[in-house]
Amino acid sequence: MAMCYDDRVNNHHTNSAYKNNYPVREINPYYMESFQQLIIKRRSIRHFTSELIDEEHVRMILEAGLMAPTSKSSRAWQFIVVDDKDTLERLSHCKERACEPIGRAPLAIVVAVDPSSTDPWIEDASIAASYMQLQASDLGLGSCWIEVRDRYGADGTPAEEYVQELLKMPDTLPVVCILAIGHPAEERKPQALDKLKWEQVHINQWTQRP
Repeated sequence: MAMCYDDRVNNHHTNSAYKNNYPVREINPYYMESFQQLIIKRRSIRHFTSELIDEEHVRMILEAGLMAPTSKSSRAWQFIVVDDKDTLERLSHCKERACEPIGRAPLAIVVAVDPSSTDPWIEDASIAASYMQLQASDLGLGSCWIEVRDRYGADGTPAEEYVQELLKMPDTLPVVCILAIGHPAEERKPQALDKLKWEQVHINQWTQRP
C-alpha cells in the first residue's frame, strides 16, 4: 500500500504541499552521537526486511537531500520517491546487473537533475544522494546506491531512459542514481580504520610513497 505522503509530495500545483502537512519540528542537536561513528558504521546494504519505513523518517531523509549544498544554490535536483512494490520491482531491472536491491527495498529515491540549471549537475546530485544515505544510516536504516547514469540494460537500452519512461519523467532530467532504502536484513562490519589507504594522501605536493 502506498504511503499517505504520496498526495503531498506529488501535488505539482504547490511545492509547499508536503511541507504544509508537517509543521516544522524542533531540531534535536544531540540526535547523532558522532559523525565519525556514523561514517565508520555506514556500509552499503543490499538486503532489507519487509518492514515499511516510518513516514517521519522518509521526510527526514528527503530533508537531508533538500539541504544538500549545490553550486550557486541552484538546487536543480529532483527526487522521485517510490514505494509501490510493482514499480520497485520494475526499477530493479533498469540495467543489466547490480540493481537487485531496489526490488528488495520498501522504498527507493530516484535522484535526477536539470543540467540546464547548473554546470556541475552530477556533483550536485551526488552530494544530495550522499546526504540522504547518511541520514538514513543515522536513523538505523540501510541504503544502497544504484548507479544509473551511463548504465545500460541487457538489451542495450540506457538505464536512465528506462527509468524516465517507467516513471513518466521528462527526458530533460537525467537520472544519476537510485537509492534503495530499508531496514537492514544483513549485518556489515564497520569500516576498518587500519586499512585506510593513507598512501593516497599527499601533503603540499604529489609524492610517491614507498
